[in-house]
Order: sequence, then C-alpha cells, then structure tokens
Amino acid sequence: MATPTGSRLVIYAALAGNLAIAIAKFVAAGLSGSSAMLSEGVHSLVDTINELLLLYGLHRAGKAPDTLHPFGYGRELYFWSFIVALLVFAAGAGVSAYEGIQHIRHPEPASNHVISYSVLGLSMLFEGASWWVALREFRRSKGTLGYFEAFRRSKDPATFTVLLEDSAALLGLGFALLGLLAAQLLDMPVLDGVASLFIAAVLAVTAFLLARETKGLLVGEPAHPAVAQRIMTVAATDPDLRRANGVTTLQMGPAQVVAMLSGEFEDDRRTPQIEACITRIETAVKNEFPELVALFIKPQTPEVFAARQAALARRSPRGPGHEGEGFT
Repeated sequence: MATPTGSRLVIYAALAGNLAIAIAKFVAAGLSGSSAMLSEGVHSLVDTINELLLLYGLHRAGKAPDTLHPFGYGRELYFWSFIVALLVFAAGAGVSAYEGIQHIRHPEPASNHVISYSVLGLSMLFEGASWWVALREFRRSKGTLGYFEAFRRSKDPATFTVLLEDSAALLGLGFALLGLLAAQLLDMPVLDGVASLFIAAVLAVTAFLLARETKGLLVGEPAHPAVAQRIMTVAATDPDLRRANGVTTLQMGPAQVVAMLSGEFEDDRRTPQIEACITRIETAVKNEFPELVALFIKPQTPEVFAARQAALARRSPRGPGHEGEGFT
C-alpha cells in the first residue's frame, strides 16, 4: 500500500513538472500556431489542476474521524479523484478534439518549429522524470502483483492517477512530435490537427480508466484479501470464539478499512467476555494492518452464514466466490 507521504511526493513531482511544461507549451503554441502544441498546453494545464485537486483530496482524507464521519474522511480522496477523471475527459480530451477538428477544417502551417521541438524535448524530459517517480512508488506498493492487477486492486488513487496521467502525457507528446514533423516534412498542415485528435483519444481512454476505478472505490470495494485472512487466522485461535465463519471488509479510504466478522461464540460467554474477544482480535490485526479502523463481529451460526452467502452469490453480477461478498 502506498503511504500518504509517498503519494504526496508523486503528486508534488508531477505538479512542478506540469506547471513549467504548461507555460512553455502555451508560449510555443502562441509563437508557432501549432494545434497539437496548443492541445498539449491544455493537457498540461489540466494535469496541473488535477494535481492540486489530488493534494486537496489527500488533505481532506487525513482529517480525524468525528461524529458526522465516524470512520474518517478517506473517501474524500476518491471523490476528488473522480472529479479529476471528469476534468481529463471534459477539459483535456474535449478541448483537444475541438482544436483538432478546427485545425483540420481550417489548416494553417505552423511556424517557429525550432521552438516547438525544443519545448517538446524539454517536456518529454520533465514528464519522463515525473513518470519515473510515480512508477517507482507504484512498483513499491504493488508488491508481486502484475501492473494491471495492481492498478485494479489499488486503494490509493493518488499514485495510479499520476502514473496514468504521466503515461498519457508521454504518449501525447509523441503524437504532437509526429504531427509537427509530418506536417512540416509533407507540407500538410492538416496533420497537425490529426495529431490533436490522437491526443484527445489518449486522454479519453485515460479518463475512462480513471473514472472506472475511482467509481468502484466510491461505491465501495473490499480491502486487500490479506486483511480478511489475518482476521480469520486470529479469530480461529481465540478461546471465546467457537467458530469464525467469514469476514467482509470495506475500504473507506486509502488507509482506512472497516471489517465485519461472522462468528459463533461459545454458549456460556457473557457480554464482557465477548467484548474482550473482539478487542483481542482487533488489536492483533491492527498490529499488522494499522489501516483497520473498526472491527464488528456478528454472532451467527455457520448454517445462517452459509445461507446468506449463497443468497449473495446468486445476486452477484460476477458469480459465486467473488471477493468481498458480504453478509448482513
């Protein structure tokens, strides 16, 4: 799991690079008249705003729990990450597509190519550095998982958002460079506008991936399976619990997890003993997974639990055995 400090480092690196790049791209677009360069300037400006929104989301997610939000404010980051996805699509892909179509309809040859190529080269350098910082943090947090699986399972949108944005930025820079070169060498200024459309397509795909993942986090996803496995292991050894039936976890934020354990207590256990049992299990699990903010135990017989799980499996769109199926 990525730490808040690691996430902030990734965002600060991207923010510094994108702000400088956006200014340079707009200056180059004004001097050269390049459609692709203008699209790239909008792209970098949107990315700069996105980094500010992610930093704000991290700040809000770090607020302590209170009476209105007893499990904390972790989902604030998920909300602002979803807003980032919308911005990438509306402001990034939308403006780039519009600019590309306009340039294709009314093509004008670009000028001052040396300035454009110089800015693109510097942009690739800065974006590459930011991308490497994000990739290094993502590698550290993903463990042995593959990149796509880690992206799907990640509970910290700050890191994977910056990584996706930087990857899209590098692809966009490549299309801008190819568009400028082709338009200049073939004397076909319309290709500059075509490059803008390719940049818009890259941003649209990026926005779709970000929106899909952050939507899942907003609606509610289970925590990493290791949390539930550890709870089951600890609960199985507690003397006051006759049987641990199963665990449901819910990711409330990048570092906030709520868990529910279905268990059958020994018949002669009284309320103080049950409370002590819950505390022992929760304390033992928190030593390994400090993100566990609360553990609830529902007394249930194995038969009732199994019947409930079977009912959930029948209703699940992904079929029986889907990770994170819960109980009530």
